[in-house]
Amino acid sequence: MKYYVDVNAKNDGNGSQDRPFRRISDAAKIALPGDEVLVAPGVYREYVDPIHAGTEDARITYISTTPLGAVITGAELVKNWHHYKENVWVCRIPNSVFGDYNPYTTLVYGDWYFATPNKHTGCVFLNDKAMYEATSLEECIKGEVYEYSWVPEDSIYKWYTEQDKETDETIIYANFQGLDPNKENVEITVRRRCFMPSKTGVNYITVRGFKIDKAATTWAPPAAYQDGMIGPHWSKGWIIEDCEISNSKCAGISLGKYLDPDNEHYFTYKQVKSPTQMERDAVCRGQYHGWLKENIGSHIIRRCNIHHCEQGGIIGRMGGVFSIIEDNHIHHINNMMELGGAEIAGIKLHAAIDVIMRRNHVHHCTMGIWCDWEAQGTRITQNLLHDNQRPPYAKQLPGSMMSQDLFVEVSHGPTLIDNNILLSDVSLRFATQGVALVHNLICGSFTSVGEGTTWRYTPYHIPHRTEVMGFMTILHGDNRFYNNIFVQKWPADDFVILDHHEKEKVFYENRQVGTHVFDEYPTYDEWISQFDFTKFPNMRALEPVHFGHLPIWSEGNVYLNGAKAWKKEVNGYVDDRKHPELKIELVEKDGQYYLDTNIYDYIKDFYPRMINTEILGKAFEPEQYFENPDATPIRFDSDYFGNHRGIHVIPGPFAEPAENIKLN
Repeated sequence: MKYYVDVNAKNDGNGSQDRPFRRISDAAKIALPGDEVLVAPGVYREYVDPIHAGTEDARITYISTTPLGAVITGAELVKNWHHYKENVWVCRIPNSVFGDYNPYTTLVYGDWYFATPNKHTGCVFLNDKAMYEATSLEECIKGEVYEYSWVPEDSIYKWYTEQDKETDETIIYANFQGLDPNKENVEITVRRRCFMPSKTGVNYITVRGFKIDKAATTWAPPAAYQDGMIGPHWSKGWIIEDCEISNSKCAGISLGKYLDPDNEHYFTYKQVKSPTQMERDAVCRGQYHGWLKENIGSHIIRRCNIHHCEQGGIIGRMGGVFSIIEDNHIHHINNMMELGGAEIAGIKLHAAIDVIMRRNHVHHCTMGIWCDWEAQGTRITQNLLHDNQRPPYAKQLPGSMMSQDLFVEVSHGPTLIDNNILLSDVSLRFATQGVALVHNLICGSFTSVGEGTTWRYTPYHIPHRTEVMGFMTILHGDNRFYNNIFVQKWPADDFVILDHHEKEKVFYENRQVGTHVFDEYPTYDEWISQFDFTKFPNMRALEPVHFGHLPIWSEGNVYLNGAKAWKKEVNGYVDDRKHPELKIELVEKDGQYYLDTNIYDYIKDFYPRMINTEILGKAFEPEQYFENPDATPIRFDSDYFGNHRGIHVIPGPFAEPAENIKLN
């Protein structure tokens, strides 16, 4: 069955081609397995709540008949602005417009939110650009540059809100810097979501070709209900493809949790248990709520343009297991720097079990890709990441996290990172274990090595399942580095950072590129020699060994321009001289990106061996191989582009040396 929707139809109809519905929601109420909902171009100011699930063999499919022509938005136009003072105008919105959720009385805050909770979930948009929220009318009138913004020239456009309790109205003041808002396109967000089922278990939905824009989403930490502008809400088998997703207050796409009242922002509301303990509870409670491979996850997000969301492009806790995230352009996330906390990234997933993230282009985000907890069977491959770092002119927002291309945190692995191009000044925050890096180009440092975990014992799982196998603290180590190219592109001096919890404190982050940060970790032979398998084991004597660092493997890597190797590197190529003429530059031209480089001039005739699953072995704690989600082995004979590597393997992400390399 095909249902037709056209917001510009003369009259509301019955969903036929001759008499289309005017609202997507009408079709979403009746669409059944195998049905298609065909949506004509136009702006749909509504919340779409799909009622029925599709099946694996008969999906329910929503299609914008013109790619990106149908816009689903959580915003409404405002044309009743009155001049207030200087560049500031004012409007009054009856609170009945908002129903039971008023974004202008709801603050962004909750567990793992570290910035001052003074920003509302609502927002004002001027010609499709988000304006900055002021915390006082005086600040709004002044319209000064916000010193934390990554785009300071935009930050002079301010808005401020307050409530008139006598008239039950929301009052919004806005500084339009000389523009007349009644002649411009001015919108305010009024809805929390755009396309997301209100109930769980609405499986096998496809959403194709829509523009999903502007919603008053809420802060989405791991032990809370996680909403987004669009998402499957604890379901299975969704496909979100060829969409543009932008201007969410918090998350763009949610692959997150259900609402669990007993675990909802527990720390924020009750405080008596640590937020980390509540995450452990969330994992175990998730099993009670059906967190099994048969029920949850296995989504596909592909070819989407995800940008200008202020918490994350894609956010999720447990709901994204077994998914594929591929060929997306994720950029300009959290650039306003109005929000600060531990859940901000281009992609931020807890429990990315058997998730494949490939061929994504991630840039200008506070963090690129962040895999937190249970990055077991996770594979990050063939991605381009760059400019995921705070610009030097922007101050660090108190409560904001530090920047890097990749962050893997308190996981036991196996986490596989291969054939990526990592160009930001920090490539990987390494507060974890059980990671393999193979055939990457790495121009940034490793930070947090051996740090940031303390008592944060986390779960690991039955291989390729969600069932919990056990819990353990992070021992650090159990990492593998094969056939990577490390280049000291950025200054090597330690980076000094203000502590976001205690502002008077500072700490230091490594900016020296290379594997040298693991110098004090044992080789496998050194580690295994601590066990004497010819004698009956002495449990007490082995206790320190059971809590000591795990081994490191490092082989066939190249270190250039001052990058430093692990002191036990095997068959590596080290050229620690400074080469002013060495070049690794990312060049953008007409939307195409090129890598202009001469690094292969410095590593001629160096051929490491081909790497495969057998060489990488098993991650220690889950005793799981670095392998495909279907448990088949991997042979690293394909490069960044999918080109075949032959007998003569070269290090880095490319099968053949080249100079001007088109990347997308």
